[in-house]
Amino acid sequence: MSDQKIYYKHWPEGVPKEVDIPNKTLIDFLEDSVKTYPNNIVTYFMGFELTYTMLLDIVYRVATKLTELGIKKGDCVAIQFTNNPAFIAYYFGILKIGGVVTPISPLYKKLEIKRQLIDSDAKVYIGWEGFMGLVDPIINDTGVIHKFYSNLGPYLSPDPMAPPEFSMEGEPSFEDLIRETLRNPPVVEITRDDLAQLQYTGGTTGFPKGAMLTHGSIAANIFQAEVWFVEKELGKEVLLAALPFYHIYMGFMMNMSIHNGWKLACVFNPREAHEIIEVIEATKVTVFPGVAAIYNNLNIYEGIQNHDLSSIKYCLSSAGPLPDDVRKTFEELTGSKLREAYGLTEMSPAVTANPFEGKLKPGTIGMPFPNTDVKICDAEGNTLGVGEVGEIVVRGPQMMRGYYKREEETKNTIKDGWLWTGDLALMDEDGYFVIKDRLKNLIKYKGHSVYPTEVEDLLYYHEAIQECGVIGIIDDKGNENIKAYIVLKEEYKDKGISEQDIINWAKENMAGDKYPRFVQFIDEIPKTIVGKVLHRELKDLEAQKK
Repeated sequence: MSDQKIYYKHWPEGVPKEVDIPNKTLIDFLEDSVKTYPNNIVTYFMGFELTYTMLLDIVYRVATKLTELGIKKGDCVAIQFTNNPAFIAYYFGILKIGGVVTPISPLYKKLEIKRQLIDSDAKVYIGWEGFMGLVDPIINDTGVIHKFYSNLGPYLSPDPMAPPEFSMEGEPSFEDLIRETLRNPPVVEITRDDLAQLQYTGGTTGFPKGAMLTHGSIAANIFQAEVWFVEKELGKEVLLAALPFYHIYMGFMMNMSIHNGWKLACVFNPREAHEIIEVIEATKVTVFPGVAAIYNNLNIYEGIQNHDLSSIKYCLSSAGPLPDDVRKTFEELTGSKLREAYGLTEMSPAVTANPFEGKLKPGTIGMPFPNTDVKICDAEGNTLGVGEVGEIVVRGPQMMRGYYKREEETKNTIKDGWLWTGDLALMDEDGYFVIKDRLKNLIKYKGHSVYPTEVEDLLYYHEAIQECGVIGIIDDKGNENIKAYIVLKEEYKDKGISEQDIINWAKENMAGDKYPRFVQFIDEIPKTIVGKVLHRELKDLEAQKK
């Protein structure tokens, strides 16, 4: 057994160490499930349901309409929606003709939308009509040829393609157009090597880049990860779609659900815990992908004990650390298994996870999925041993082709078939990996390496801290020092706790080279839509003081 695969001694029972990767595309996933589960419910949205057969009908109409508009294989189409069936239908409709999907965040403003439309070379934009005020002013500055809006109304009915009971004034919606389109999509040869998505990185590392993900890379990742769910039932699970579909993590889970004939239970506003609870109870959710903040919001929701969440079986938390008290509380609340995982856009995204069946190691990101190699390297590319901190370097069939129109950045990221992640970690004695931080977030305090996420994790042990973010700042002497931005829990805001109290507590509970020397209370920690602390924005906040 090699040093790099010592995790094999804890390999979960029932999970193969290597999986066969069938020659399948993402559109194959949908069409195969329609053949096997034609009457299964594919989506639940605000009380309304679509079957797999109904979804395919819409997909084929979308593909036909795009073809009529002159869109062909290889052309890029942008879609911008909150979580609802329209995103899924248009996603697969684009793929059906060999098109490339670039999903746009529903939180984006004008300049961000414009930048992605230009950088992706999108020829078509399809989005919710609520974004009209943002898109209309900038669309003529992009290369977009056709622009359409959706009113989502058809998806709040038993049959989205049925003629409406009354006509609406104004420009027809995209649903109006495809309703009048025959389902006659062209026969397009699509292979695993064809580009499926231009998935833009979240921007936490600077200017967003489009990761080129192929049908093969995304499909491979699904085959790799779905074996982790040892007791899953084909055609029977219900997967909660609370995280946004546009994000690589939820897009990946969406495709996994489609591949297995499962139901996707869509949450319109995941920031509202009561909406998540309502959907879980209404649909008997069994698979719940999320982030620590969502699980914690449910843990502390007033009256949560009065709700039945016992249907939940599997939960995977990613996009940031999972505090162990959050995990324990949620598992006790639901009876489910909540495990921390790790991935990145460039890997389609799944790389490692704690096993559902087997040895759980809280505070780690677990072990690599099948067919995935992970090692820890120093800056010179030397492989490090157990307990040594270095950069996570990965490879596998789920790897991106590269960054769109950015050859130099691709060369700097993918070297000799290995992808350098920019994440610092170590491998422990069991072969499980422990994230330390982003390489660029590393704080150098008096020559010591301090990892913000580790300090944040320790701060969460303080009973009064709701959220926190740690950054390096330059002090009055020109040296880098440690500062924590903190949000207090509501019940502690009037109890006279001071910043100095937090510093004193940290000094007692953390090593001398680790505890924050500066603390500032704020109302909210800036985070990405999936809960990652935006350390860059905290640094910007600090810079504004100077």
